[in-house]
Amino acid sequence: MSDRRRRRSPKMYMVASDYKVQDHLEGTIRLQRGQLCQQQEGGAHRSGRGDYLWVKVIDNGCVVKVDRQVLSEVPAEFAGLLEPVPDLDVRVKLLSRTQFLQRMAALALGSEVRVIWSRSQSELAEAELRYRGPLTRGSSAIHFGVQLKGWAAGRGKCNGSYKGHQLFSCPDGCGLFLPVSEITLPRSSRSSSSSEPQSPVSILSRAAESSVPQPLAVGQRVCFIQDECVQRGSVQFCGALSNRTPSTLYVGVLLDHPGGPWDGYYKNTKLCSIPSPEFGALLPLSKVTAESRSERSPLAVTSPKLPPLPVPNKPALQPPSPIKDLSQPSSRPLIQPAMLLTARKALQPPSSSAPKPPALTTPKTALQPPLLPPNKPQAPPTDHSLSSNGFHNLPSPPIAEQRAEPGAWLEVGSMVEVNDPPLFGVIRWIGQINNIPEPVAGIELDQELSAATDGSYLGERHFHCPANKGLFVRLRNVRRDSRFPEPELPINQVDRCNSIAFANWSSKRVEEHTPPLCGPDARVTYEGFKKGIQGHLNSCYLDASLFSMFSCCSSFDWLLFWPVGAQNNPISQSAQDLLRCEIVNPLRRYGYVCASKTMALRKLLKEETADSGFTNEEKDPEELLNQLFLLLQVEPLLKIRSVSQKAQECFIYQLFPPSSPLLSPLVSPGLLRVSSVQALLESSFMHSGLKLTEAPSCLPLLMPRFGKEFKMFDAILPSLSLDITDLLDETLRQCSICQSVAQWECLQCYEDVDITPGQLKQYCNTCNTQVHTHKKRQMHRPVEVRGPRGCWEGPVHGARQLMDLFAVTCIETSHYVSFVKHGPGATDWLFFDSMADREGGENGFNVPQVRSCPEVGGYLSLSVDEVSRLDASSLRDPVRRLLCDSYMCLYHCPQLSLYK
Repeated sequence: MSDRRRRRSPKMYMVASDYKVQDHLEGTIRLQRGQLCQQQEGGAHRSGRGDYLWVKVIDNGCVVKVDRQVLSEVPAEFAGLLEPVPDLDVRVKLLSRTQFLQRMAALALGSEVRVIWSRSQSELAEAELRYRGPLTRGSSAIHFGVQLKGWAAGRGKCNGSYKGHQLFSCPDGCGLFLPVSEITLPRSSRSSSSSEPQSPVSILSRAAESSVPQPLAVGQRVCFIQDECVQRGSVQFCGALSNRTPSTLYVGVLLDHPGGPWDGYYKNTKLCSIPSPEFGALLPLSKVTAESRSERSPLAVTSPKLPPLPVPNKPALQPPSPIKDLSQPSSRPLIQPAMLLTARKALQPPSSSAPKPPALTTPKTALQPPLLPPNKPQAPPTDHSLSSNGFHNLPSPPIAEQRAEPGAWLEVGSMVEVNDPPLFGVIRWIGQINNIPEPVAGIELDQELSAATDGSYLGERHFHCPANKGLFVRLRNVRRDSRFPEPELPINQVDRCNSIAFANWSSKRVEEHTPPLCGPDARVTYEGFKKGIQGHLNSCYLDASLFSMFSCCSSFDWLLFWPVGAQNNPISQSAQDLLRCEIVNPLRRYGYVCASKTMALRKLLKEETADSGFTNEEKDPEELLNQLFLLLQVEPLLKIRSVSQKAQECFIYQLFPPSSPLLSPLVSPGLLRVSSVQALLESSFMHSGLKLTEAPSCLPLLMPRFGKEFKMFDAILPSLSLDITDLLDETLRQCSICQSVAQWECLQCYEDVDITPGQLKQYCNTCNTQVHTHKKRQMHRPVEVRGPRGCWEGPVHGARQLMDLFAVTCIETSHYVSFVKHGPGATDWLFFDSMADREGGENGFNVPQVRSCPEVGGYLSLSVDEVSRLDASSLRDPVRRLLCDSYMCLYHCPQLSLYK
């Protein structure tokens, strides 16, 4: 019996409500409702405060002690099914559908199912269950392997194999592995073999399925709303953009009529060919709709707005249906005659004089569709010479399909009802039908109706559904499904910043210039909770960058006073005033800035760049700095010249890792792969043949990063002092051997293992001849150094051009924090996190925090060799974040900053 107990599987739990755990190493760990937990052996713990369990959170791998009251036990046979479901809310709803989970756990292979075959497709696909189980060895997550059938065949992702392991066999492009949340049973199977009522989970899956936009092909006709008008054109580009979230797709459209501000380029990269910027538009895929077949007409439309049409008195909107012999028994459950009568009433337009239809005893004949409209007269030819986009034979078709009005709750995927007694179903299509002047909804009914269709009307298909379940109803006659509670409207988090909800978190405006704080004054003003810049809605990239630039350093203050002409660009003047009086000065005066102030700046960036992601999406610091500097119309910080080109200007420089294997970090047992910012900067300039044409006052440097799992360096040591003397163009430089005026530099010597590799090598004429006389260096190709005009003899004892480190921005799991030096001492360092804590749930507030971290100074004073010998497990926050997750280092020269 004891052996059996030891082999028993550990209990599984689900987090029933959001919960915070305080850990002495990790800090605050947040558990979300719906996360799965596995009880650890000997994990029960009882104290005076309650019962606790040590559990392992399956979703993130953390082992924490949790109050038993916030955990709900999950049956072992359901835990594996719920684990691969990505949406936590869907997990919670699925757990309440025990009958459905039991059926899916015991569903026989070969059973017919319906699946969401693609997030971008708006209808379910037929499939056959071919596999059920884990995808990898040791995994407990249960996936369903299906083979797509019918119209979806060939649109899958595999042939039944996963990462080289063949789990089942099917033709290429027909296999798909899905969680249980994306699989459902055919309605006939559910109604015949289970009495379980419809669950909100099925509603969510339909809504999610229909709300994801459909991917578009190059050349495909599309339309979208712009300034209350419908713009039409053809797709020239569809895909993800660089430095953006890969899951967010954008569409480049060649417009039929002028109205676009896009030339086909994104960040100097050509995406497609646009003859003129007036005929180009780049916008998210979610805002673009593919034209239906009914919209593709040779008629040209010059005004895309829909004129109001009179409401004719037409019969019911019902397409033809085959006449059934009522004497034969039917294999399908049909609607009762009384329900059929109310269906006909709902489809008729309002009319006080219209006679009432006679009462029906039996549905002897199918409802007849309206008469086909006569041929429309052709529109007169129009002159397109002023609106041609440079391509011929691309007329704009007339508008035939519309979405629901903005803000309306009715949309594709909504659960609705019509008539009284009600008929329940799901909206599968919303649009216009010929001779019907108002929007029409295509509904897939829960039950069959003899007069219904399979989703087609007058021979034209608008959606797919089983036979006798497709019903077309005027949109005004559709109501929300009364069986389910009305969902809460989502709160606009962008506008919420300026609402009364943020009144207790507001910050003041400060007009007079306030210098940065240093030394003990900085600690007194900044340190503590509700200090720094408050984060909100993915703003950490902006919060960490601005705190690094302005909190304790004045080298970027020239941005606040740069002359901006209000007549040239009023947005630039507004942005500068907002940055100076609402963010920088209040931060230095009171040590705190509310999220509403930074949201106002994000809105200006959005308005100037037409990039809506600045207000709600994750961004990188370099995107912010580049757009902010352009918005303020300031001069670039850096002027860099290559060997064969003229000087180019930029705001930030991206460091590159060594390209030579001799200089790449070697993997030694027990040692970290470490490099310094000084070495990376010299290597980047040397291998690219670059020089600074003038010494910059500020130098923002981006660290080389290749994701969390593919870092070339385990740690990057931010150099406290950066020597850029030998990186300046046309300056006197010392010979590496005799300290005379250097006239040659050699890239091959820089990589030579015999003469201290990884350090700049520059020689006078004599030393250059001697060094390259060696037989190993006779193939080197030294390059002549550009120096100032005039003659110089003897040694060079000029001062070195140094820049000091004053801030480091770090990233971990898509969250940015910053380290700022606030005084001359080695231990004068502050750590800032704009989202260190939170008050409230989804509609709560982030609490920023600034704390002193003097331990950072001791590590920054170490050499690269000393850091490489550190035990990685001994590095604690915040030292680990500074050395292992650095993203951008900011250097400045205080003397040169005065000239700005």
